[in-house]
Amino acid sequence: MTDITQTMDQAVKAMDKRAGKYLTFRLANAEYGIEILTVQEIMGMVAVTHVPRTPDFMRGVINLRGKVIPVVDLRLRFSMEGKDDTERTCIIVVQVGGGIGAVTMGFIVDEVSEVLDIPGHEIEDAPSFGVSLDTAYILGMAKAKDCVKILVDIEKVLATCAITQVKETA
Repeated sequence: MTDITQTMDQAVKAMDKRAGKYLTFRLANAEYGIEILTVQEIMGMVAVTHVPRTPDFMRGVINLRGKVIPVVDLRLRFSMEGKDDTERTCIIVVQVGGGIGAVTMGFIVDEVSEVLDIPGHEIEDAPSFGVSLDTAYILGMAKAKDCVKILVDIEKVLATCAITQVKETA
C-alpha cells in the first residue's frame, strides 16, 4: 500500500468516526454541536448558586434530583461576552471524564436547536487560523442545513473544570 493510499484510508476512517447524531445549540450568532451520546439531559434555566473563588466561567452549582452539579457558562468558557438568560436559555447536562473519575456537569447555552444526523462526508477538519490557537476541542466543521456548525468535543471543553471538581472531591 502506498503512503498516499494509507493517508487517504486514515482520513476516511477519521471522517467516519466523527459521523453521527449531534445535539446542536446556539451561542451568540454561531451554531455548535456535541455528540448526542454525551448528553444526559436538557433542561430550562433554574436558579444557579454561585460558588465563591471559582473561575468566571463557572456559573455555580444546581441541585439536580438530589445531586449537586457544577454549571459552566459556555459563552464565558469560550471567551465570549456574557448575556442575560432568556426563556430560551438552557442547561445541557453531560458526564465528562468517563470511568471512575466521571463528573456530571451542566453547561449553559443560548438555546438548543435540534438533533442532526451528520454523515462523515459533511464534516471537515477545523481550518488553520494562521496563528497558534488551541483548536483541539473542535471535532470538525459540519456543513449542514446551509450553514456551518462547529462540532465540539465537550469533554475537552469542560476538561479543566472536571479535573478541578475531581481534585476537590478527592
